[in-house]
Amino acid sequence: MEVKLRFAVKLVCLLVVVQAQVPPFEEKCEHGMYPPKAESKVASYVINLDLPPAERWTGLAKEKAPQIKDMLVEVKAFVGAFGNGSIIALVDKYLAPLADTLPYPFADELKGIAKATDIPLGEVVLFNVFYEFFTVCTSIVAEDSTGKLFHARNLDFGLFLGWDIKNNTWALTEKLRPIVVNLDWQRGGKTVFKSVNFAGYVGLLTAVKPQTFTYSMNERFSADGGYIGLIEWILGSRDSSWMGFLTRDTLENATSFTEAEAWLANRTLLAPAYFILGGTKSGEGAIITRSREKALDIKRLDPANGRWFLLQTNYDNWENPPFIDDRRTPGDNCMANMSKSNTDLPHIFDVLSSKPVLNKLTTYTALMQVDEGHLESYLQECPDPCTPW
Repeated sequence: MEVKLRFAVKLVCLLVVVQAQVPPFEEKCEHGMYPPKAESKVASYVINLDLPPAERWTGLAKEKAPQIKDMLVEVKAFVGAFGNGSIIALVDKYLAPLADTLPYPFADELKGIAKATDIPLGEVVLFNVFYEFFTVCTSIVAEDSTGKLFHARNLDFGLFLGWDIKNNTWALTEKLRPIVVNLDWQRGGKTVFKSVNFAGYVGLLTAVKPQTFTYSMNERFSADGGYIGLIEWILGSRDSSWMGFLTRDTLENATSFTEAEAWLANRTLLAPAYFILGGTKSGEGAIITRSREKALDIKRLDPANGRWFLLQTNYDNWENPPFIDDRRTPGDNCMANMSKSNTDLPHIFDVLSSKPVLNKLTTYTALMQVDEGHLESYLQECPDPCTPW
């Protein structure tokens, strides 16, 4: 109880300090932001699915090991706030065996990453768990006047994890940008799907399966959150799916938008989530609002009745977002101002570069088009004045 109270006090103090630091900024829809500077473009790597799982990440993991270790310093600092450092010892002791409970091929992939980076296996498991529960994002699926579909997202990460008063930045967000990578997942030398990942995270948050569907995931805040599912897993209940592993399975094996929607809507999850999907045909776009047990709602594109885009942040679409974190209303306004006739990836990039959709937590913007299997992503930073989330 004392540890929880101490952490709650720290959290409240942090919010007060951060809010006091927020300078005034103007909500406006940006124009002409695409293409961004060449140095912001994310580099691409191949993950060879024909290799044994323990070897798939070796080259990338070795290359990014210093940056991954740097990022883990911030993660461990956050975890350590719960127990004055004693939690880290528990991570190394108890999370490492957790890897052996994970479904094939993920346990071997995590062990391979640990070996390649010389990072304790428990800590590799830890930062894979973190990505399941701390993702704060904006995703958009939109259809143009010809029925062509586009999918894009901002990946915001690092909330509450070390606000730097001097630089007006989130410490973990700054450490994550250097490990953002584009991945081309191949089998037999041919692309199965493409994704944007943090190096060392074996699940999927953003991906496209060429000529089939596009996907992104946003965190859903719920009292019945991911921590409960994780505890149940540790205690031996293995009926639920890890979000990142379910989406890997979906991208590898689902053969249509409809099949992907069914898998993501009906499988039991460790954590609640929003799954955002785009397909190949007019009207194939959906936001799946998930509890751990089932789909609570599926909101679909309906271009015949004027719903030519869907925009999802981190709040249920039938509720108003909280006034301290309303990215939905400015995003909707910018999409409406863009208009259906101007819908394309450059104009959607403008929307995602507009504050507060773009904020201090934003690590990257990804742009996807299913027909060509197109994926491009760019590191993003929000210049002051800018909202912290």
